[in-house]
Amino acid sequence: MSVTGILLAAAIVGGTGLLIGVFLGISGKAFAVEVDEREEAILGVLPGNNCGGCGYAGCSGLAAAIVKGEAEVGACPVGGAPVAEKIGEIMGQSAGEQVRMTAFVKCAGTCEKAQEEYTYYGIQDCTMVHMMQDTGPKGCDYGCLGYGSCVKACPFDAIHVVDGIAVVDKEKCKACGKCIAACPKKLIELVPYEQKTFVQCNSNEKGKALMDVCLVGCIGCKLCERNCEAGAITVTNFLAHIDASKCTNCGVCAEKCPRKIIVPRKIPVS
Repeated sequence: MSVTGILLAAAIVGGTGLLIGVFLGISGKAFAVEVDEREEAILGVLPGNNCGGCGYAGCSGLAAAIVKGEAEVGACPVGGAPVAEKIGEIMGQSAGEQVRMTAFVKCAGTCEKAQEEYTYYGIQDCTMVHMMQDTGPKGCDYGCLGYGSCVKACPFDAIHVVDGIAVVDKEKCKACGKCIAACPKKLIELVPYEQKTFVQCNSNEKGKALMDVCLVGCIGCKLCERNCEAGAITVTNFLAHIDASKCTNCGVCAEKCPRKIIVPRKIPVS
């Protein structure tokens, strides 16, 4: 190849690159998306866990939603009240009262208390076990399977399987909701951190059917409901439920419960 050919090829390549560069530069300015400074500021105070507990795709998604008015300044469950207050200052809004929440597993059917109908040898995962016969080996169709899908999902090491059932450490829990989404039995719910009295059951089975497979499950006898002066506990479909906004934590329901399924929260030792 002659020198002239080489120079011509270099000029063509260089000119093409220059034109592309100019085009990209103009396009970048023409289609640039302006980012609100408040969004960057909010992103700077969010914890950065990107857990999705707020309902958005990571902290950046939540920051954008707050600036647009689509999410509350206290929407981050991990950051809690301190982060909500900082975001409120950025947005010029009051964060209001922030109620700390924590996850709670509605099952007390440990290895000794809940009957198993067969032995499972497959993949150690609740979602897989739930696909097996009778939704798993546990006799109670509503009980915790104990294969740790929630444990794997928790980014804060706040939930562990103890004696066959999942138990939450409320001090570590950030209420991100990952465990709730991971549980195929829908046994886990968010409750106020300050709540002290809980129904450790999620079964809707009638009394006789439940007693055949579990020594402690709620049988829907309504003794708790009849004796609660605050009207905080109701029984629906053979299952007691406590309204945290009404509960005074007097303990009467726990005393009256013949199955002793209404108990104070237990904090496990990891």
